[in-house]
Amino acid sequence: MIITAILTMLVIWCLFYGAVPGVALVCLCLVMGGFLAVVGRHKHEGFLVIDIIAQRSQLNKINSPLKFWTVLILLFLCIASRSVVVGLVLMAVMLFLTVAVGGLELHDYLSLLSLPVSFVLISALALLVDYGSSPFGVINLPVSQGYLVVSQAAQLRTALVLSKALGALSCLYLLSLSTPMPEIISVLRKAHVPDIVIELMYLIYRYTFVLFEMYRSMKDAAKSRLGFVNFSTSVKTTGKIYTNLLARSYQKSMNNFDAMESRCYIGEIRFLENKKELSRLHAIVAASLVVIISGLTITLH
Repeated sequence: MIITAILTMLVIWCLFYGAVPGVALVCLCLVMGGFLAVVGRHKHEGFLVIDIIAQRSQLNKINSPLKFWTVLILLFLCIASRSVVVGLVLMAVMLFLTVAVGGLELHDYLSLLSLPVSFVLISALALLVDYGSSPFGVINLPVSQGYLVVSQAAQLRTALVLSKALGALSCLYLLSLSTPMPEIISVLRKAHVPDIVIELMYLIYRYTFVLFEMYRSMKDAAKSRLGFVNFSTSVKTTGKIYTNLLARSYQKSMNNFDAMESRCYIGEIRFLENKKELSRLHAIVAASLVVIISGLTITLH
């Protein structure tokens, strides 16, 4: 989260330099960076399994197809928009729904967002900074025979792309943090998505957490044997962990496949579905949200 806070301050500085007074810009950077560093800095006793968070969310009680298609429509509206406002509004609304309505702790939400947001911010820096032979921007840093330049056009372009990325990311996180994977698979199956795509999606998703759990247990075992006592030992231990991880993951996959076959697996993954009634209130709220975002997208086009 510290890295995310530093990247956030750099992006804010480059985005608003020349448009916001210097003192106000410094205060904004420090407030945003300090907020992310303090609130988002949270150590968990265990890995945040998204499925467990989704099961505990208050939004899990809502009809899954309604959530899925509403989020999908909002996602497309966010990408199609030509205004920064749409992405920022969506990000704020999704944050409110996930944290305030869904019941997820704010530091957990920021912790989960830190990695993808860091990649988005690095991409934003790449869009902001250009290299030229002459100083033609609001920020000009002399490098070698030229200048690293941040122009007003780059600021406007990056602000739009960044708002779209953060808005779309917030929509996807609302869905994933409030809807367990089996329910999403059920919606996709009803939408006639090919079974092979659905099964590959679930298995890849599942094995991400299987690999992490194996890695964590091996790392804890190495720590108990002083495997990270110094730098050289840490390098050797890390190499051994990743080497054994490949063999262990292959063995784990074979064991899981045997378990699936013992439960009459015939090439199709099926889950027990809990039907959730479609509430009229939920449908009205979802429709209102789509109409509002659609109106913003059309008005600010």
